[in-house]
Amino acid sequence: MPGIDECLSGAMAITGARSASLVDWSSGLALGSLGESPAGEHETAAAEATDLVRAAVESQTFTVWEDRRAPLQDIIVTAGRSYHLICLIDTVFDSRLVLHLWLDREDGNLAAARYRLQALAEELVLG
Repeated sequence: MPGIDECLSGAMAITGARSASLVDWSSGLALGSLGESPAGEHETAAAEATDLVRAAVESQTFTVWEDRRAPLQDIIVTAGRSYHLICLIDTVFDSRLVLHLWLDREDGNLAAARYRLQALAEELVLG
């Protein structure tokens, strides 16, 4: 079964990846991180990603009320030179984990990165 290190290494292998983190968005803590941090520190980036996830998950606009267990699949934020892809990880227990990928906009491919990040999340859960 792949662990956190293998999952993050796989995320960093995505073309254009600048950093990857596994974040517990109930606490705001990074459970693991690789690469440089968009905020200078991985802990700061994890806390800020947590704020974004909480705002989206708690919003009636962005969630489907029929599916409260896994209301969102991912969040994409575009910036001038980068993308931030936040993939919510669906588990059988009440987990609040996300994979956060910081992707260079010039070198990366957003669609391919999204597809690969979702596969890594599934591997992390299913083994």
